[in-house]
Amino acid sequence: MKKLPIALATAASLALAACGAPAEDADTVEMDDATAADTMANDDMAAGNLVEVAQGNEDFSTLVSAVTAAGLGDALSGDGPLTVFAPNNAAFDKLPDGTLESLTTDQTDQLGTILQYHVVEGSVDAATLTQAIADAGEEGYTINTLGGGTLTAMLDGENVVLTDAAGGTATVTATDVQASNGIIHVIDTVLMPE
Repeated sequence: MKKLPIALATAASLALAACGAPAEDADTVEMDDATAADTMANDDMAAGNLVEVAQGNEDFSTLVSAVTAAGLGDALSGDGPLTVFAPNNAAFDKLPDGTLESLTTDQTDQLGTILQYHVVEGSVDAATLTQAIADAGEEGYTINTLGGGTLTAMLDGENVVLTDAAGGTATVTATDVQASNGIIHVIDTVLMPE
């Protein structure tokens, strides 16, 4: 794999993380980032599937618990490839008090819908996403999610920002975390389908 300098990698990786179209023939680019991806984007973790990679990073402990509660572990451990816009623990902390507890205990179907809204078919690396955003122009790039909803990806300076159906936004903070069945891009806010 090819490594890019940190400045270029950060810009490209942030731009790319918002793309959701399958990229079957795209080469995966390993990118350095001064954020949480540093501890995740290594060859040891790349051997695991998406769930195993998330389990290997403390920043995703809430996400892993939510995936388990929603019964999506097998789906995210399958052949793929899938791209996951993964909210870190701080993203889940932004939810209103009691929301996460309610979702993981009483509203697991709704939790599953929310989590599938963060997943895209295909393995979409940062370079592919960046190009898709550039090609889309001012309207932004529309990403079709596994849950049937759409996200809009745009650039805000060097940051990729995803806008959900409810008008909320999440910023991509790290990209191209490799797994055996796809790619993880880290986001700072939980996206909502409606």
